Amino acid sequence: MDYLPLFLDIKNKPCLIVGGGVIAERKVSILSRAQAKITLIAPEITPEIQHKFKGKLVWQQKEFEENDLQGFKIVIAATDKHQVNVEVAELCREKNILVNTADDSKNCDFILPSIIDRSPVQIAVSTGGASPVLARMLRTKLENCTPASYGNLAKLIEDNRVKVKEKLSTVDKRRKFWEKVLQGPIAELVFANQLTAAQKLLEDAIHQADNKELPQGEVYLVGAGPGDPDLLTFRALRLMQQADVVVYDRLVSQEIMDLVRKDAEHIYAGKERSQHTLQQETINELLVRLAKDGKRVLRLKGGDPFIFGRGGEEIASLIDEKIPFQIVPGITAATGCAAYAGIPLTHREFSQAAIFATGHLKDGTVDLNWEMLAHSNQTLVIYMGLHGLEIICSNLIKHGLSADTPAALVMQGTTANQRNIIGTIDTLPELVKKHNVEPPTLIIIGEVVKLHEKLNWFNPEEDVTAGAVKAFGAKI
Repeated sequence: MDYLPLFLDIKNKPCLIVGGGVIAERKVSILSRAQAKITLIAPEITPEIQHKFKGKLVWQQKEFEENDLQGFKIVIAATDKHQVNVEVAELCREKNILVNTADDSKNCDFILPSIIDRSPVQIAVSTGGASPVLARMLRTKLENCTPASYGNLAKLIEDNRVKVKEKLSTVDKRRKFWEKVLQGPIAELVFANQLTAAQKLLEDAIHQADNKELPQGEVYLVGAGPGDPDLLTFRALRLMQQADVVVYDRLVSQEIMDLVRKDAEHIYAGKERSQHTLQQETINELLVRLAKDGKRVLRLKGGDPFIFGRGGEEIASLIDEKIPFQIVPGITAATGCAAYAGIPLTHREFSQAAIFATGHLKDGTVDLNWEMLAHSNQTLVIYMGLHGLEIICSNLIKHGLSADTPAALVMQGTTANQRNIIGTIDTLPELVKKHNVEPPTLIIIGEVVKLHEKLNWFNPEEDVTAGAVKAFGAKI
């Protein structure tokens, strides 16, 4: 180990920075966040230092001199002149003052790592000066899996440590208690920014601690997006990897299921037209029962749970049974598939509105509000519309939409198997038969489909375009 990692308390303590350029600017920023009492010595300083840190430091507008080191415990040499930095470092060593020399690890007593700040939680990453770029890359990876709310979680624990210590007599009991808190619904409430509810649930857990009873489980209603696992949110991935059981739908891809915690129980609740593995009422009851058994239940749905995902029905059941839950939105098929097909849902010239509609109602009919759907200057996106496509297209034409209106079928959108089939609402039913189109397929109708030929960027070799649609050639 080349360096001993230390966290120094420099709050309100005198620290000196020699230099006033861009490098010094970064050092001022980090010392300011640590609430140091900063003195800066330099003939000139950057506008950023002058304006952003006005009133937060003392600027001595002069060249550095040996006597300037008096009274400081930490010094950072950050000029753009190597010889000046070396001189500062040598003088600091003579006086036993800790010194950091920018971009010169050989002349450093300490180094400033890349920092992930979730105060009071802090994570420092260092390569010992060997590669600051690599340190920043590692920091970025850790940033992605370290929720911003970890600071609130640490504060919650700090505020309740004495209560737990009074309740549980041994270190081992306290350790196990906090492990359960950090991996359960209390932590998830903090991550969802429901701090009052988290405090209440923690108080209940402390009260029950002697009985060795855990708070009841909870349900995570998570949108898995349209198929590409890279489109998952950070929160979705975190919950997927800590759930005890996952109840998942047919539209959740195998690549996404592979990211679920390996030892979690899997329960398939897929639905196809007229073929339901589990009825919706059964799913609602299942989520409640599993949560009451103390399980962390991941309800994983393709797309977004609140857009044709029956998420509202499931949440209503949880509320009735007083089951804790949280909702994680996902990228719905309309936005995901349209983006991957190069079809903007709105465009200043072609579409001033976007409407999402389902291809069939609860009773199985396709009796939609045709007058509303058959307007020009809007984009119509239809989910689950393949079965009733002929009815949909004929009714749109019947209610005033031109038969030449461009239309697209996006099959298995955002995945490596995506196919884009382009035509018009008049030709769409025939294209489905000709190209053996199967679910999941999204239907997009409107003038914006013209943009596809120019903007198509994903798997263009899988594209099928009927000759009826002309490409949009104007500048965009």
